[in-house]
Amino acid sequence: MTLRLALGGFLHESHSFAPRPTRYQDFIHPGGFPALNAGAGLFDILRGTSVPLAGALREAEAAGAALVPLAWGFANPAGPVQDEAFERISALICAELSKALDAGPLDGIYLDLHGAAVADSYPDMEGELLRRVRAIAGDVPLTISLDPHCNLTPAMVERADALSPFRTYPHVDMPEAGARAMRLLLARIARGKPFARAFRQVDFFIPLSAQCTMMPPMAPVLEERARLGQAEGVAELGFCFGFPYADFADCGVAMAAYADTSEQAEAAVEGLRAFIAAREASFAAPILTAEDAVATAMKGQGAGPVVIADTQDNPGGGGHGDTTGLLAELIRQKAEGAVVCLINDAESAAACHAAGEGARLALSLGGKSDGAPLEVTATVLKLTDGVFTLTGPMGAGNPGNLGPCALIQVAPQGGGDVKVMVVSRKMQALDQAILRHVGIAPAECRILVLKSSVHFRADFQPIAREVIVAAAPGPVVADPAVLPFRHLRPGLRLRPMDNRAT
Repeated sequence: MTLRLALGGFLHESHSFAPRPTRYQDFIHPGGFPALNAGAGLFDILRGTSVPLAGALREAEAAGAALVPLAWGFANPAGPVQDEAFERISALICAELSKALDAGPLDGIYLDLHGAAVADSYPDMEGELLRRVRAIAGDVPLTISLDPHCNLTPAMVERADALSPFRTYPHVDMPEAGARAMRLLLARIARGKPFARAFRQVDFFIPLSAQCTMMPPMAPVLEERARLGQAEGVAELGFCFGFPYADFADCGVAMAAYADTSEQAEAAVEGLRAFIAAREASFAAPILTAEDAVATAMKGQGAGPVVIADTQDNPGGGGHGDTTGLLAELIRQKAEGAVVCLINDAESAAACHAAGEGARLALSLGGKSDGAPLEVTATVLKLTDGVFTLTGPMGAGNPGNLGPCALIQVAPQGGGDVKVMVVSRKMQALDQAILRHVGIAPAECRILVLKSSVHFRADFQPIAREVIVAAAPGPVVADPAVLPFRHLRPGLRLRPMDNRAT
């Protein structure tokens, strides 16, 4: 018998304290990902991209299933999703699901979710979406893929038959996570009954800078996850690192296991929780100030660029990509051969396009989100429409559209040579194609400042002479404990090795 499966998705990572909310239009014009779409044609748009649903689609087609498209949408991380956007996109998914059920029974549902979305009226946005899907589809088997920055909640675990987060940060295995969630769906259908499940939360935040799976302290945790996930009877051990900027009770590190028996599931989650707790001290990661980061980078000698991660204005964590703290420090210290990727400032990009290549003009650059622009005099080196295709390990094949872009040179009196890529739509600096499309060869730069926390490592670390993580002003604070949380659960500690609890 041919299985009939429905596939869709809704992805957002929400920063409760970010300067800008997430609007419906942000799902229509996402940087570096396909736009919101529904129904016929959805699979053709997503096939061949790096999104998880593309992997699920490939796996389902290989199994010979008949596939029904729902809706799929992504927006770059920012403030909470406005109710209008949540209601419209969840309604799209539910309407397509209703039409699918009108046409005949479904054997299963797969949803491509992030897991760290907060809507204005629903702090656990994915839990609410799953409630609505369950209200329509009943007990039809349902699995989900998740970003490991998911703030995993009891509602998500209860309402999904199984969940599978990515295993990597930078996220280079997104399609594989979707494929794994689809295999779990097929296994759940074949077994004819739900898996046993177990859930645990960790009682301290792990900062983003300590979450990279390419190195300790997180690499050994993923190795232990793999070992525990291969235990007898365990179908999946999903580990979520948490996104420590969402102000609601279930924010933080958590894991869920799905297995043949409750004992097997409980052993898996408790084993991983204990492993993490025993290594708590290793997750306290040092970060340089902007001044020290630039000074250190300028001393670097040898082949390849020194990469400075502007972690606190990471567009992938809710930053607007427009703060100028590191740029100002490069100028102050008269840095040579430095490139800043990127400053999200549509007004300055438009001014550069109006002036034309070769023009010299004054700009009030960046600072639209924090009210602190940098006054500069710049020469316009290159103008583009901002349209390109990503090529790096995370996004290969994804469409990039940053709107009108400009490469400018800022040469202050007394020396220095700093170039800045100015864009009209925000995107995390995670792919060399962003720079190449304005004529910059990243490997030939002396210093690269990237608006990113960890994702840049997938494409830029292989060419880097050195990587420095810097804390310049921005909303994606390296230490979440400084944020004015009001709704976290009692007992949750905001730093590793911090005895103070909420």
